[in-house]
Amino acid sequence: MTPFIGPRIIFVLLLTISGLGFAPATHQAGAQSVTSAPQWQEVELTFNAARETANPYTEVDAWVDFVHDDGTKIRRPIFWDGARVFRVRFASPKSSGTWRWTASDRNGDAGIQGKTGTLQAEANKDAAPTIFTAHGFWKIPPGGRNLIHADGTARLLCADTAWALPWRATPEQAEIYARDRSAKGFNAALLMTVQPDMKATGPRSRTEDLGFDVGFEDLPQGTLRQLNPAYFQTFDKLVATLVKHGIAPVYQPVFHGYGWKGRSVAGTVASPEDYARYCKYLVARYGARPAIWLVGGDNPATMPSIVEQLDRAGNTVEEWDAYQQPTGIHYAPHSLNRTHQDKAWLDFQWCQTGHNGDHVPERVADMWRNTPQKAVANGEPTYENIGRTGRGAGWWQGHEAWMNLTAGGTMGLVYGAGSLWQWRLHAQEPDHADWCTAPNAGWREALDFEGSRYPGIAAKIFDGLPLAGMEPNWTYTYGRRGLAVPGKLFVLYLPEGGDVPVISREVPRSYRIYDPRNGQVVREGRLPDQGTASVATGANGEPRVVVFR
Repeated sequence: MTPFIGPRIIFVLLLTISGLGFAPATHQAGAQSVTSAPQWQEVELTFNAARETANPYTEVDAWVDFVHDDGTKIRRPIFWDGARVFRVRFASPKSSGTWRWTASDRNGDAGIQGKTGTLQAEANKDAAPTIFTAHGFWKIPPGGRNLIHADGTARLLCADTAWALPWRATPEQAEIYARDRSAKGFNAALLMTVQPDMKATGPRSRTEDLGFDVGFEDLPQGTLRQLNPAYFQTFDKLVATLVKHGIAPVYQPVFHGYGWKGRSVAGTVASPEDYARYCKYLVARYGARPAIWLVGGDNPATMPSIVEQLDRAGNTVEEWDAYQQPTGIHYAPHSLNRTHQDKAWLDFQWCQTGHNGDHVPERVADMWRNTPQKAVANGEPTYENIGRTGRGAGWWQGHEAWMNLTAGGTMGLVYGAGSLWQWRLHAQEPDHADWCTAPNAGWREALDFEGSRYPGIAAKIFDGLPLAGMEPNWTYTYGRRGLAVPGKLFVLYLPEGGDVPVISREVPRSYRIYDPRNGQVVREGRLPDQGTASVATGANGEPRVVVFR
């Protein structure tokens, strides 16, 4: 923003199966017990350290190795959760077979080191399946432009910017938010994982004006070493609510740009060591759930210290995220949008076109041409009603979504709303800058802005289509914005409808015409088997989308 049976007790080891769509059930288990691990559902092992540590967050380095019958190996980092409590979270990518696990601690703590056990993989039994329990977590293949699930199903990202939800929202509010966004077709939410402004002040409260919860006690000093476990225990609940509704958290560790109120963000001064350690903690705590890792947030990424910080963070995520969930950067509006382009850990680049109400798809097109190629998107178009009523409002957001997609933003879409992104408690909550809030709106009112309907409608139009390898195409017709997978798919966006000449045999013959304002199919048909043909959308002056497949 600019100006995530009755078991035996042998050791003190707890096992929690945390379902993505239901409340976790807790079991006690010994080192030799066998416990189920439903596919793509989080399983939690809890260890009690044998000795005290001055600062467990910074001093304990522990992990668990999971080895499947077929030889598949997954290493998951252990994280501290207060007192002498340490946990590891794991999701089985297998639906059958046995996982054998072994815990290791670099300092040899007897409560962790050498503990062993087994988990029985089984088919997912989620009572309310999501895209993630049905198809697995997301990744972007090397050189890929699109999100794919573990089972190969392609998916278009449709993300909302609820930046301040982790430290301002209550669990009840998160439920309202998640239900609304899921119903509108959103499948991801951008989150600042901690309140980033070093000079922000207010009560430690999620219900009082100016209030916010605190993830690091020492963040006001620009360091990240005094972690508050209670904060992340609440964050767990908020994240679980999002995931239950099929929304993947996009975890931004500590923001680099405007932050919450523009008061000296810690992201720009945190040391590479502190920043990378926190990234590892996020992967440990939330990496067995659907996730996207946004290691750089709203930064030019050209300062040597930031370049080093982000590179170390990206390498840390790559090392510890066994599920290869997408990792990338979100740039400031004035950035070149290509730092770290050649890094192996970088999966995607997101530009930002600012909050002036301008359509600037050229920024996306520029990123598309960068090499080596990465997935791209506009990670922050103008937020709806930001600064004044009507800016970036209504169908503006739908047009923006299709303009960014057809310019090459094939990873997907991102939407934002003034007053929602900072989770303004109500329309009169003080101490929020006018330029970045929506007049006469708190987060609840902003949730209902008209423009929030349209990105999800666009994403739903793409559901089930063969998206892998989809690229901008200007050659299958005359002067139109298209996306194509040769021989499989051609999608045209027509801002004002009209007739469409098709001049390539690479275009599939069957087509559907959609109204992108409501997602309804206006008409279906088939092109004649000849070199050049024409489709009449039946609309003049109204937007249409034509899908050939």
